Amino acid sequence: MNEIDKLKELYPQKFVDVKRAFSHIHRGDRIFIGTGCGEPLYLVRELISYIESYPKAFVDAEVIHVWTLGLAPYTEEKFKRNFRHNAFFIGENTRKAVNEGLADYTPIFLSRAPDLFKRKIIPIDVALIQLSPPDKHGYMSYGISVDIVKSATENADVVIAQVNKNMPRVHGDSFIHIDDIDFIIPYDEPLPEYVASVPDEVSQKIGKYVSRLVEDGATLQVGYGSIPDAVLSSLKNKKDLGIHTELLTDGIVKLMKEGIITNRKKTIHRGKTVASFCMGTKETYEYLNDNPEFEFHPIEYTNNPLIIARNRKMTAINTALQIDLTGQATAESIGHTFYSGIGGQADFMRGALLGEGRSILALPSTARNGEVSRIIPFIGEGVGVTLTRGDIQYVVTEYGIAYLHGKNIRERAMELISIAHPKFRAWLLEEAKKYNLVFKDQAIIPGTRGEYPEELETWRTTKKGLEIFLRPVKISDEPLLKEFFYSLSDQTIYRRFISARTDMPHERLQEFCVIDYKKEMVILAIIYRGEKEVVVGVGQYAIDETTHTAEVALVVRDKYQNKGIGRALLEYLTEIAKKNGLLGFTAEVLVDNRPMLHLFESMFDVDKKLEDGTYKLKMPLR
Repeated sequence: MNEIDKLKELYPQKFVDVKRAFSHIHRGDRIFIGTGCGEPLYLVRELISYIESYPKAFVDAEVIHVWTLGLAPYTEEKFKRNFRHNAFFIGENTRKAVNEGLADYTPIFLSRAPDLFKRKIIPIDVALIQLSPPDKHGYMSYGISVDIVKSATENADVVIAQVNKNMPRVHGDSFIHIDDIDFIIPYDEPLPEYVASVPDEVSQKIGKYVSRLVEDGATLQVGYGSIPDAVLSSLKNKKDLGIHTELLTDGIVKLMKEGIITNRKKTIHRGKTVASFCMGTKETYEYLNDNPEFEFHPIEYTNNPLIIARNRKMTAINTALQIDLTGQATAESIGHTFYSGIGGQADFMRGALLGEGRSILALPSTARNGEVSRIIPFIGEGVGVTLTRGDIQYVVTEYGIAYLHGKNIRERAMELISIAHPKFRAWLLEEAKKYNLVFKDQAIIPGTRGEYPEELETWRTTKKGLEIFLRPVKISDEPLLKEFFYSLSDQTIYRRFISARTDMPHERLQEFCVIDYKKEMVILAIIYRGEKEVVVGVGQYAIDETTHTAEVALVVRDKYQNKGIGRALLEYLTEIAKKNGLLGFTAEVLVDNRPMLHLFESMFDVDKKLEDGTYKLKMPLR
């Protein structure tokens, strides 16, 4: 005799047919339905069949369903007298009904949704849920859908459970005893599956950039969709990652099997992957079953920012529909059209920052096959702001990484313009000027000539053992260069510019930041202080098209001189120049600037000519 048969003998009153169970639904009741891939499909089908057979059984029932991946027949026009859907998160099969006024949307942080049930702000009359088969103690698991289902069930007047052998028994705070269930309907059927799309080229580029921001030993939260899937697939070189997330996906399980996710470095729930619900494939559901590597907890725990903040190196990675130049983003609506919902991303982005972790917003630069920019001047009318200007540290597109934390509006606008699609950058700049977000004379190089050459980024170790990051300058680097130039001594400035002028206003800084990469090159030598980039050296050349040579110049921050930075910059500029087919360098060096002259002579056959206290150098590239 199996456990179900034993329970039938002990609790015969709980095992009834669906008609008997549904007879406890009354007019005006609130009916909660389990979430996502945990949706009790059989109960939903039977509920519709029941109302078709007994159309007057109840009217004006409110169906509360967080996320519908499976069936949502209660949104159909013919059932409008019987049901009205109230979505906490809008799914694809309920979006049309919500936007046509046939269903409702309740914006709420998912972490706060259970409180609505507990405080009877939204009382639950009937809960339709799906559970695993019982163990010998009479306990059943909520399986792949603990989220707000557990709270809704605990606060419902009537609980009707579909018991399905295909629902995995998942560890954690994920169990309910048969005593707390009113009616049990045994019915086995495959669980809904969520199959991730294969990441396209844009998603893969975004994933590669995001992976740079993920440290070994970090604890991750990742959303769903092609971008998060691409992020996960880009983490194969990381070590000892942990997971504390609301959503568990196939990508997370794959990294666990490959030994990338170990949870060894976590500060809470060490050794455990923590989630609240799962959307994946049958293979993942089978891997979850009775696997002590996993713990599923209610959403009010997993999404509590104070709990999230306790995780070491917490890194929240989410996506959005749009972000404006001031740094506010929407993930829930497009204009007046409600698209999805607040969900849990604000919980995690804020929790990560609260714990001194990282919040990352990753999105493609365009939508509608490149017709519109996802980076826009301002969030438009009707759009819900899901993440405020204070919630986001990093924004990532296929064109790079923008760091917003602590930046003023002008700096934010330039950071975001620099990672927008090139064909929209000039438009974004003009809009930014119109609303005084940036300098009125801010310049930009349009088209491919101003496109940041990411392939030139590289790490180098100087001969004195200093590790530096070398990269081309970006149009958003003006604040970094201002800080760098004003750190230089008067002597260093004079030697570099052969001028007594020591100021570096916006107009002059632009000459270093806004460049045509086909005609000139500016390479920054950077070290990191935490997340902050510090420029310790600048090397540049400008091409003379008549001779196909380039004038080269270097300057190094005073406290970092004699550490090999100048040589590393010059060696790298030489590499780039040779790849571009340049024939040689020229330079002007003051007579008393012996270190610079020595550097050039140690690397090139130098032809030098003295004029008015300055050496004019010619250096062919061998």
